[in-house]
Amino acid sequence: MRDQKNREAKEAKRKENRIEEEAAQLARGQARRQTALAREQAIQKAQAAREAKRKEKLIEEEAAQLARGQARRQTDLAREQAIQKEQSAKEAKRKEKLIEEEAAQLAREQARRKIDLAREQAIAEDQEARSRESTTRVS
Repeated sequence: MRDQKNREAKEAKRKENRIEEEAAQLARGQARRQTALAREQAIQKAQAAREAKRKEKLIEEEAAQLARGQARRQTDLAREQAIQKEQSAKEAKRKEKLIEEEAAQLAREQARRKIDLAREQAIAEDQEARSRESTTRVS
């Protein structure tokens, strides 16, 4: 009977130890799962932070790129306008020079015609004078 009581006591102790061990295993398993979950949440949080930072950087880069593009377009426009203004000034100067040259050419042609006319008149007067002289000698 004592042996049986001892066996029952040992069996009860083993059951108690087994129950305690199962409870401890359950607690360790739950702690492990909670640690894994916390680790996973920390990883997700870090990934979300990196993604947010990447998106923010992308937005900043896009804004900077837009600003650079706009500045480049404004610079190009200003350069084009300066070139156009310079070409207009050159064209105006060329036209003004052409007008001056045409006026000078016209003045030279008028002077030449005047000289030619005077020369022709002088020749005609000289011929008329000679023909009068020769008719006066003949008579």
